[in-house]
Amino acid sequence: MANLYPVVLAGGIGTRLWPLSRSARPKQFLPLLNEEASLFQDTVARLSELTDQPSTIITNEEHRFLAAEQLREKNLAHKAIILEPIGRNTAAAAAVAALEIVKDDPSGLVLLAPSDHAILKREQFSAAVEEAEQAASQSDFVLFGIEPDRPETGFGYINAPWSSPCSASTIKKFVEKPPLETAEAYLKEGGWYWNSGIFVFSASRYLLELARLEPEIYTACKAAVDKADTDIWFLRLNEEEFAKSPSKSIDYAVIEHSPSASVVPIEMGWSDLGSFEALHKAQQNKDKANSIVGDVIAKNVTNSYLRGDGILVAAVGVDNLMVVASDDAVVVSSLSNSQDVKIIVEELEALNRSEQHSHSRTYRPWGWYQSLSFGDRFQVKRIQVKPGAKLSLQSHKHRSEHWVVVKGTMRVTLDDKTFDLVENQSTYVPLGTIHRLENPSDSPAELIEVQSGTYLGEDDIVRYEDIYGRSKPEKKN
Repeated sequence: MANLYPVVLAGGIGTRLWPLSRSARPKQFLPLLNEEASLFQDTVARLSELTDQPSTIITNEEHRFLAAEQLREKNLAHKAIILEPIGRNTAAAAAVAALEIVKDDPSGLVLLAPSDHAILKREQFSAAVEEAEQAASQSDFVLFGIEPDRPETGFGYINAPWSSPCSASTIKKFVEKPPLETAEAYLKEGGWYWNSGIFVFSASRYLLELARLEPEIYTACKAAVDKADTDIWFLRLNEEEFAKSPSKSIDYAVIEHSPSASVVPIEMGWSDLGSFEALHKAQQNKDKANSIVGDVIAKNVTNSYLRGDGILVAAVGVDNLMVVASDDAVVVSSLSNSQDVKIIVEELEALNRSEQHSHSRTYRPWGWYQSLSFGDRFQVKRIQVKPGAKLSLQSHKHRSEHWVVVKGTMRVTLDDKTFDLVENQSTYVPLGTIHRLENPSDSPAELIEVQSGTYLGEDDIVRYEDIYGRSKPEKKN
């Protein structure tokens, strides 16, 4: 049988899970179902159990270091991390991955999967993948279908003759997000499945069909790959060429036009985790149908999702309630209306509020920083640097900084001087001084930074040297 190559799509934003998910650190990179691994890490690990071939990761510029660091944390092998300069939907993402795969293995099969879904029953998923491999080896495009348990209007539906679980059946019809009355009829009729968004197909066959059906997508992706640059751990697609690709889903562009597409029905504990209601169903306690996560006190509460991340949440005598509190935002809704959180995100975008984009804690390849206080001409940050990591050699045009080490050892460069600071020691970084922080030890190190100046934005950075290949100023938060 042909080799199976996992391709993990990790470029979404997850606006319906705000304030947990934000554009700078979206839901796939969060440990939503357990504290041990993010959804992204869990997806890559799950797929690695099915094949000896390492995963190809498709993500974007902003999330590149998140993906690389989370792979490193769990020692997860990968074939490549491909960076999309702009989003062009799943047809283009699948194309660039397939183009990379056929370079080394023209007969290779692609297992295409989102990184932000939950699959709780791994054995059933493994059996379905084996069946899909057999069908895809016969040139089929294979989808995984979930038997619906409610009339859901937010999913695509697939119609196929009934077959036994984990047995492929030829697809008769695709319907994208039907109205409620239609979804109710499908539930009664049977033979209709939710499209899980997970696919298995021949890489070379997909490229042939894409070139025939959507030549603009194929040509743009081929040119973007041919002109791609290798940047440290990443394959950076050519932006000018990739931008020429139309934005279409793989279903709409190719698979819905195939006479031999098939579906493998499977009950695998699947959820797209597309709302707090979906997250609630994946986490709820069976006794009172509640999901309680983090710092929460709940009395006489039923059918509710309560989460306290960095702040205490207390609830008494409520039902069908969703409360999610982070250290800089709180959202409250009826649980049944939790999908409408996206309306809040749209309002935040219109107001240009930083809470839409980032958490108070911002992650970098060297560690993280957290804004503790911000006012006129000053900002206080907590900074943690990973063992052996170092920030760029840089200067600022508009601010000076005071550093106080509160944990571990920090190696400091100030112009032509380099020295170590340990806990309770401090130094001053005058405006314009070329400086660097690094952690020479094997344990995390932390300091408190006090900034003062006329402008304190993250784009006030002039870089002279950076081991992570960042030459441009940071974007404003």
